[in-house]
Amino acid sequence: MQDQPPRAQDDFAVAHREWLRERVAHFLGRPVEDSASLAEEGLDSVAALSLYGDIEEEFGPLVEPADIWAYPTVRQLADFLAMRDTNQRESKVRAAFVFTGQGSQHPGMTSGLYLNSTGYRTFLDEADAAITPWTRQSIVKLILADDPAVHRTALTQPALFAVEYALARTLEEAGVRPVAVLGHGIGEFAAATVAGALTLADAAKLVSMRGAFMQYLPPGGGMMALYVTPYEAAELVATEPEVGISAINAAKAIVLSGDRAALERIEARIGERGIRCRHLAVSHAFHSPLMAPVVPKFEAVVRRVPGGAARVPFYSTVYGRLATEPLYAPYWTEQITAPVRFADAARSLLAQQVPTHVVEIGPQAVLTPYLRRMGGGLRGPVCLPVCQGPASDAVDLAGVISALDAGPLAAALSGA
Repeated sequence: MQDQPPRAQDDFAVAHREWLRERVAHFLGRPVEDSASLAEEGLDSVAALSLYGDIEEEFGPLVEPADIWAYPTVRQLADFLAMRDTNQRESKVRAAFVFTGQGSQHPGMTSGLYLNSTGYRTFLDEADAAITPWTRQSIVKLILADDPAVHRTALTQPALFAVEYALARTLEEAGVRPVAVLGHGIGEFAAATVAGALTLADAAKLVSMRGAFMQYLPPGGGMMALYVTPYEAAELVATEPEVGISAINAAKAIVLSGDRAALERIEARIGERGIRCRHLAVSHAFHSPLMAPVVPKFEAVVRRVPGGAARVPFYSTVYGRLATEPLYAPYWTEQITAPVRFADAARSLLAQQVPTHVVEIGPQAVLTPYLRRMGGGLRGPVCLPVCQGPASDAVDLAGVISALDAGPLAAALSGA
């Protein structure tokens, strides 16, 4: 980024002070000086929230409500606004967040980050506190213990949600605001929370209930990845009612899910045509007809959760497109058995939002190769995972934040 000339920076700050002085005077009913203390002048919590709303409307997401009290005078708050606004206007980064689904978990995931990154630790503890009343088991303790129980569905789903929520909030705290979000399977809950369609408390309840309900389904289900088109996959499952297409990850990257014996029959048929497949190490047949017994129980839980519209563009892998509808109970119920239309949703996001960067948010890189191919390789957006795998730590996170032109290093380089 190019440094702004000092004179231009001063003028920019003065303009913010004039604007803020006028708004504070409006709420107080009298003029104020730049050195005036907002609290001592009588700005109460209601007026402060209204001022926050005015800032959002005028400048976009530059501050949080708490910042109004953290910068006590008109001058200090205005200078903070000017600094954040300068960075936002100068930055050419448009980052989309893509949240990984089940299967990306591993024992000890993000433990290096938790031990060495204060920001990440704070947000994972926050998610853990929201989840523990439902699981009766700490996700943080599970991770730090390097416990293989993380592969049990009842723990996998809340653990992945907690990790992805904490990773996304850590990036946001560093100044990386997503222009759009997308989630693969269970990753949609973290995406919806970051987008403001679910509260942390509601999402924690839903992912914990969802995982527990699925854990106690009868065994016998499986999942199988194969290199065929969606049309070929539809033909393969047409004669097997207990098997469905569970994910469309790319033009020729399909996952089938359902009864294990039926999957083996399909494997035998495609083997005769020279098509290879790979059985996935899963406990159940997710996003398949075998998930149907979960639906009534989950529907009873989710209909008591308000849900709402996303405040950040939310690309649905249920619909395979931008979801303009509020994410109420019917959406989360349908998501249990619906195929994950990742390829359609990702292509729509890339075409409509034109991000400069796509960040895979999860404990290891799974979706990044698909995203790079969809984006056109070197001609498309930079695609990078927050975590490469088990060895990822705070140094790797700092590198990602720097690549996204955010954090203290980027601010120093920009002259902010």
